[in-house]
Amino acid sequence: MSLNNLRNRHFFLIDILFLPLAAYASFVLRLETFVLDPYWVTFVTFATMAIVVLPLFFHFAGLYSLYWRYASIDEMLLLSITTFSGVVFTSLLHWNVFYFWPIHPTFPRSIPFIFLFLALTVTASHRLAVRVVYQRRHRARGGPSQKRVIVAGAGDAGTMIVRELQRNPQLGLEVVGFVDDDPNKRAMRVRGVPVLGDRDDIITVTRRHSISQVIIAMPTAPGKEIREIVLICEQAGVETKIIPGIYELLDGTVSVNQLRDVDIEDLLRRDPIKTDSAAVAELIRGKRVLLTGGGGSIGSELCRQIYRCGPSELVLLGHGENSIFEIYQELKARADHPSVELSAVIADIRFPRRLHAIFEAYRPQIVFHAAAHKHVPLMEANPAEAITNNIQGTRHLVDAAQAVDVDHFVMLSTDKAVNPTSLMGASKRAAELLVHHAARLTGKPYVTVRFGNVLGSRGSVVLTFKKQIARGGPVTVTHPQMRRFFMTIPEAVQLVLQAAVLGQGGEVFVLDMGEPVRIADLARDLIELSGLTLGEDIELVYTGVRPGEKLFEEMFIPGESYHRTEHEKVFIAGNAGSFVPDNLWSTLDDLVEAARYDNRAAIVAGLRALIPEYQPEDKPQSKQDPVSLETQVALPGKLAVDGSD
Repeated sequence: MSLNNLRNRHFFLIDILFLPLAAYASFVLRLETFVLDPYWVTFVTFATMAIVVLPLFFHFAGLYSLYWRYASIDEMLLLSITTFSGVVFTSLLHWNVFYFWPIHPTFPRSIPFIFLFLALTVTASHRLAVRVVYQRRHRARGGPSQKRVIVAGAGDAGTMIVRELQRNPQLGLEVVGFVDDDPNKRAMRVRGVPVLGDRDDIITVTRRHSISQVIIAMPTAPGKEIREIVLICEQAGVETKIIPGIYELLDGTVSVNQLRDVDIEDLLRRDPIKTDSAAVAELIRGKRVLLTGGGGSIGSELCRQIYRCGPSELVLLGHGENSIFEIYQELKARADHPSVELSAVIADIRFPRRLHAIFEAYRPQIVFHAAAHKHVPLMEANPAEAITNNIQGTRHLVDAAQAVDVDHFVMLSTDKAVNPTSLMGASKRAAELLVHHAARLTGKPYVTVRFGNVLGSRGSVVLTFKKQIARGGPVTVTHPQMRRFFMTIPEAVQLVLQAAVLGQGGEVFVLDMGEPVRIADLARDLIELSGLTLGEDIELVYTGVRPGEKLFEEMFIPGESYHRTEHEKVFIAGNAGSFVPDNLWSTLDDLVEAARYDNRAAIVAGLRALIPEYQPEDKPQSKQDPVSLETQVALPGKLAVDGSD
């Protein structure tokens, strides 16, 4: 019979044929004779019950509806449990029947135990044979196209990947083994696949077993470890694929279709923030939530994660109709929270009457403010836009929130707001002051979240580098010592949501982003990840620092009192609200008036009056090296010097 034509009815017929043979063999082994006199009646009765009871148990357990071609340990465990249950029931039934009809010699009590192992053998053997034969035929047909792979990481994620590859041989990936740094796993087998060594053995293992691809299944590993493994794989000359980081695996599941090329986000990955997801869900569940800038790269991810928490209503507010439409349609197509009412609102936060009408109509309980102009050189060239959008827009939004008694307000800020040298940074610092002032007036948790550059966002330098690489170069960097703090979009969103839970009012929350990254190193990594060689295939060119840029950024303003929260990667500056100046409103009015006439000099003067630390310079002047956020926390007195222009 063709393997493709084999059906579960054939397994049923094989069971009916072999179960009596297993029963006969159990009597023979127990009695040590092929002649069963005087146990023939006992045998016939027991065998008849077995071929009735066990197939019925198999049917109700769903064993006759499984696709045994892709059977795994789960299916075999189900078969074992069902067979055991069926044999126990058959034995009890047999003893009870002949207790009331004693026409046979004493039934040997060891026979059911012997029969259990024989029945499991005869029912499992032909099912396993189907899988083995199919896999061998598939490999034979696959020929040279079958890729031999090893999996780096024999943990939960690696095991899930191997299981899925074993179930789907048509993918053309044959798992030869694992590599794992845990010495306790050395020489062990996971799902029948051996652990062949640790990461230092990758080169040896790939050559010995003719490996063509390494799958990195370590979603919680930091970027340093990923970088080391990728480097070893490059030395071995093998292709590398990776499972996304833990922030991208929000539902905790891993599958083959998530495999992708190693990206720069993987090399900069940090230990996950231990956020209180239950508290976040509790805060948002059943609430009316409004989000500005919902169509942006960070805003759209914020929409996704807020949606997962099950608010009663989610209002997506943005100025760009196409981006709002896309995230609205994406969420509308989901079915995991059908009770969430979605609303898409196109509006400009610079128009106060429009904002007040929206807030009156939807009466949000929680507001996330992600709308802003963030491009430093563009804001230097268009200062009026930085004032009207980032400052005046935030003012209108805060006023509207207070008018309808919003319970929680979270604004997304930037590290460029600290000791700003750019108009964009200064405008965001002014927006922070507005939120802090509102927190003081309302006594409610109106807070800001400050973080560095976000990988994958629309304004990220990574996207610029990728486009330049695709064009064949050159890749342009402004300065050899230009450094920035980096984080991923999911990290930023996690921090924003956590701030909504932790905030009491007037605080600034900051993510510990570790050491700042040299932009030149980032460019080199992207060139190498693209399979190119710097200096041979593509050039790296320094173009000079742009207006408003600093060589490196800080995260805390001098005088802010900050400490770690219960989440070790999140800092809080609890006294940030005390920096609101007395001349806030009068200066803001002057700035708005200057922006109305596009008076750059007046705008700069107004910002300097409002933010004394704002020092606009054409070129960065600091000669000192940048410091990590950890060092900034340890040395608060130096914040006015380290990294300043």
